[in-house]
Amino acid sequence: MPPDWTRVGGYGAAALCAVYGSMKLAQALGANALADKDPLSPELHERLVARDPLFVASHWVLAGVAVVGVVVALATVRPWGVAVPRRLLLALAWAAGIFMIARSVGVVGFGFVPDALRLAGVVEVPAEHAALARELALWDLLLWSPFFLLWGTCWTTAAVRLRRVS
Repeated sequence: MPPDWTRVGGYGAAALCAVYGSMKLAQALGANALADKDPLSPELHERLVARDPLFVASHWVLAGVAVVGVVVALATVRPWGVAVPRRLLLALAWAAGIFMIARSVGVVGFGFVPDALRLAGVVEVPAEHAALARELALWDLLLWSPFFLLWGTCWTTAAVRLRRVS
């Protein structure tokens, strides 16, 4: 029997959750780990770099959510996943996939479209923050948006497979 390539979505989502969670855990523990490249407003960016307690707490929460994401993603492809209600798995996989794809496109503020508009000068940025805005838009355009697009595609592939085999 040929391998089921649709399982790649679940394993890919789990792997990307682990990568993202590891980065957030490293940030929670004090490492930079690309924290200064997060696309945020200048005020929030300063708070992030200064290790504001709210951001440190958010890194711990996101690391925990990523662990849950690994388990959910693996539940879509592993035999023990049948113990988890299918509707719950489907809802979580679809929600994660749609949110991440929307984030990569720019529906939630940053993404391919807003970054391109910022870099093209269509979206005005205060002069005192222009260099930072350009740098963060480049990082988002070249790293974060493709990462979230891939991650969202993995989640939606896992959801499609799960719906098909249910």
